[in-house]
Amino acid sequence: MIHFHRPLSTLPHFHEHEETDHRHLHRAVERKRLALTMALTGSTMAVEVIGALFTGSLALLSDAGHMLTHFFALMVSFVAIRLAALPTRPTRSFGLYRIEVLAALFNGVTLLFIIAYIFYEAVGRLLHPSPIKELPMLAVALVGLAVNIASAFILLDVGRTDLNVRSAFLHMVGDTASSVGIVAGAIAIYLTGWYVIDPLLSMLIGAVILIWSWNLLRDSTNILLETAPKHIDVSEVIKAIKDEAPEITDVHDVHIWEITSQMYSMTAHLVFREDCRVSECASVFHRLNTPLLKKFQISHVNFSPEHTTHSHYAGAGAGEWVRRAGDQKDN
Repeated sequence: MIHFHRPLSTLPHFHEHEETDHRHLHRAVERKRLALTMALTGSTMAVEVIGALFTGSLALLSDAGHMLTHFFALMVSFVAIRLAALPTRPTRSFGLYRIEVLAALFNGVTLLFIIAYIFYEAVGRLLHPSPIKELPMLAVALVGLAVNIASAFILLDVGRTDLNVRSAFLHMVGDTASSVGIVAGAIAIYLTGWYVIDPLLSMLIGAVILIWSWNLLRDSTNILLETAPKHIDVSEVIKAIKDEAPEITDVHDVHIWEITSQMYSMTAHLVFREDCRVSECASVFHRLNTPLLKKFQISHVNFSPEHTTHSHYAGAGAGEWVRRAGDQKDN
C-alpha cells in the first residue's frame, strides 16, 4: 500500500510557520473574547438572580439559570481551546482537537436540561399564576438584554467557523432572545395585568432554544460519528478525482470525515489503468492534492493504489509495490 500523507505539521491548518502562527493568533483572540464574555455573563447572572427573587418573575429566574449554564459552557469552551492547543503525540496523532467537539456536545446537552426545567416551572405557573413586580422586572431585563447583545457581538466573528465557539455563541444568542422576550413580557404584564404571560413567555423561549440546541447536537454528533461533512458530496469528490487524473479508472472505499471544525480527512482506493507505472501513481497522488484542498478543503489524504489487470498487485501491500517499482527501474 502506498500512502499519500502529509503530517499534521505540514497541513494547511497546521503549517509549521505561517499557518500555525495564524491559528495560534486566532485561538488567542478566541480565548480573550471568551474570557470577556464569561465576566459579563457571570455578573449579569447575579443581577438576574437577585432580580428574579425580588420580582417573582419565572422568566427572569429561568434566564438566570440559563445564564449559569452559559457561564459554565463558556468556561468549558475556554478550557477546550487551551487543551486543543497542546502539541500532538504519537499516541494522539490528531492532538486533542476532538475535545472541542465534545465540549460543543456537552453544551447542547446542558441546554436540554435547562429547557426541561423551564417547561416544568412554566406549567406550575400556568396552573397557579402569581403576582409579578413588572417595572423592576423590566429594568433587570433591559440590563440583561444590553449585556447579552454585547456578548453576542464579541463572539460573532470567531463563532462563525469554529463549532466549539459557535456553541458558546448560540448560548449568547439564546440569552439575547430571552431578554428581548422578557422585556416585551414585562411591558405587556404592566399594561394588561395578565400574569400568565410570564410562564407562557418562558415556554416560548424554551422552544426556540430547543431548536438551536438540536442543531448543535446534530453537528457535533455527526463529527463524532465521522459522517461525511454536510458540504461535501462524496460522488462529487470521486468525479473530481477522475476528472483530474485520467489514469484512474475507478475510485472506491471512500471515507471522508471531519476531525474538528474545518479539518477534513479522506481515505480511498484508486484503481489505475493497466499501462500506468508505479512512478506515475505517486505523481497522480500529489496532483490530486490541489483540487481536493481547494474545492473540498480536504487537507489530510491517504490513498491506496490498485491495478486493473495485474490482479496480484491489486490491493497489494507496500512491499509488493516497492518491488514492482524496482523491477521497472531495472528494466
